[in-house]
Amino acid sequence: MTAVKFWSEHSKSIGGFLLDISGVLYNCGEGLGTVVDGSVAAIDRLMSANVPVRFCTNETQCTRSYIVSKLQRLGFEQIKDALVFPPAPAVCKVLKERGLRPHLLVHTDVVPDFSEMDQTDPNCVVIGDAGEIFSYENVNIAFQKLLSMEKPVLITMGMGKFYKSDDNLNLDVGPFAKALEYACDIKSEVVGKPSETFFLTAVKDMNLEANKVVMIGDDIVSDVGGSQKAGLFGVQVRTGKYRPQDENHPTVKPHCYVDNLAEAVDLYLKYK
Repeated sequence: MTAVKFWSEHSKSIGGFLLDISGVLYNCGEGLGTVVDGSVAAIDRLMSANVPVRFCTNETQCTRSYIVSKLQRLGFEQIKDALVFPPAPAVCKVLKERGLRPHLLVHTDVVPDFSEMDQTDPNCVVIGDAGEIFSYENVNIAFQKLLSMEKPVLITMGMGKFYKSDDNLNLDVGPFAKALEYACDIKSEVVGKPSETFFLTAVKDMNLEANKVVMIGDDIVSDVGGSQKAGLFGVQVRTGKYRPQDENHPTVKPHCYVDNLAEAVDLYLKYK
């Protein structure tokens, strides 16, 4: 479906937006990265129109507070902590509810989000996009921890295959989670995109039903496919890690493509 057709048919029924961050609002790179053209103004226009917006990200290399601080420094001054939904706080909630003590295979900069968790005698492994922490030694230790557990639990903060940084594609958490699944003959629990619960938590925070919300992202599987399975509209931007071959994906068919977030917001407000 063309972008014009989609927004002309559905804008009046769409009551809120879920937005990915990296690849939609800004591109990762040196320093703070670079803002995607028009994205700051697009967020300002949505919020000025009193349209509920939440930011649903699989960012696991830093804390939520740092994500918000970074966005504000990039010019997204209206984005506050309460509007941002990363996996780490959600994982901590799951751990507390189930009495789980994690062994962490995560990036050093996200460790503070787990400061209140009991990590003695671990009975689960939590894995995130650990970057350089994904050494053979550290992945092997996580493997050994899981094998030593009577009932091994592997929680992964997302299942992305790769992400874009400095014009390069880099392995995300998914391949490492799959390696541990294979080696330990277990199935991981995903807390993050493309988990249905993860999307619906943010939708509930807007007091909306899933079929009244559009998710906009650059990852055709985690952002678009995941949100569609949760009952949302899924729109893919041609920014971030988008690749032309995404438009021939064998299983995921976005409701439409847009060149960038600004185009989506322009069309939404035009037809709302």
